Amino acid sequence: MADDDTPLNFEFDTRAVRAGTLRTPFGEHSEALFLTSSFVFDSAAQAAERFSGADEGYVYSRFTNPTVRMFEQRLASLEGAEDCLATASGMSAIMATCLATLKSGDHVVCAANVFGATVQLFSTVLARFGIGVSYVDSVDPAAWRAAAIPGTKLMFCETPSNPLMEITDLQAFAALGRDIGAITVVDNCFCTPVAQRPLEFGVDAVIHSATKYLDGQGRVLGGAVLGSRRFIREQVLPVLRTTGPSLSPFNAWVLLKGLETLGVRMRAQSASALQLARWLDTHAGVERVHFPGLESHPQAALCARQQSLPGAVVSFEVAGDTPASARANAWRVIDRVRLMSITANLGDTRTTITHPATTTHGRISAEARERAGIREGLIRVAVGLESIGDLEHDLEHALAT
Repeated sequence: MADDDTPLNFEFDTRAVRAGTLRTPFGEHSEALFLTSSFVFDSAAQAAERFSGADEGYVYSRFTNPTVRMFEQRLASLEGAEDCLATASGMSAIMATCLATLKSGDHVVCAANVFGATVQLFSTVLARFGIGVSYVDSVDPAAWRAAAIPGTKLMFCETPSNPLMEITDLQAFAALGRDIGAITVVDNCFCTPVAQRPLEFGVDAVIHSATKYLDGQGRVLGGAVLGSRRFIREQVLPVLRTTGPSLSPFNAWVLLKGLETLGVRMRAQSASALQLARWLDTHAGVERVHFPGLESHPQAALCARQQSLPGAVVSFEVAGDTPASARANAWRVIDRVRLMSITANLGDTRTTITHPATTTHGRISAEARERAGIREGLIRVAVGLESIGDLEHDLEHALAT
């Protein structure tokens, strides 16, 4: 099999379509789908070399598969990373990174505003193995430094955050990690490499839930870890090879197709999200809008410096005299939409709407939600590719009460 010649100096959209392409002697134009669990060797000696790593050929699809490798190489090209390792989901990408870098007695500093399952991973699963965690206000560089201790080995954030769209200063984040000797990891799910490339700011590793925008149509699960070739091959790959949170070749093939349209989709969805956020910002039934593309967002200037697009997720709050009434009002709005899909997934071509306090962050404690600023009146909309006029009309109907 041979690689397509797709150098880094090609523009983003070209690499999204062609980077990492491998062709068999059949000369197929579209990427081949290799649905095989194992690979045949020419000899016992070759098998020994493959298993030892002396020969870089394919061995077993738990950790080496041509279709999966095409996805890894294409995403690495887009993210500006030396290497990439694909996983079964975004959460398995985070877990593999943790297993690759942490041991009992180590400490993690994590942004308080991360995805609920990430909080569960750090606070519940890793805690069983003697790994400590401190949560900090992600927008305050001083808070990150104050939380660091001699045992801090990993710093983790997602920016923009889910669901409040708060922005972490990546340059300061990376600099602190270097100062204290901790690996810095950024979940780049909301921006994708179309809008933001954290490695350019000195961050050590990037996480993706490929389930979201990289696929773009809500079809399959997938994840990825990206960073230096040494980090990926020497630290993360042994974890994947042994524990097996592997991306299936079929899902990798679907994700390759998703990457081809990533730039087109992200630009269109981000433009619609900005228009919807501005419309919501003037609506009498909306108490507050969270979107970094708005001039009123407290970190609008930082967003403009480190992101080329504001993203396609808009969160807004409806009022209530009590938390219970705020929840009732938020649920009423969600239940009255007729076009948007009521689901917690995001990154789809179809606009989705959800109540974070009882879905994406429903399994974390009330104290953790309060710490993250996720109130009962908060609603999250992940903007798709429908007509913006139709989306506004749908929310106008939902907010009428």
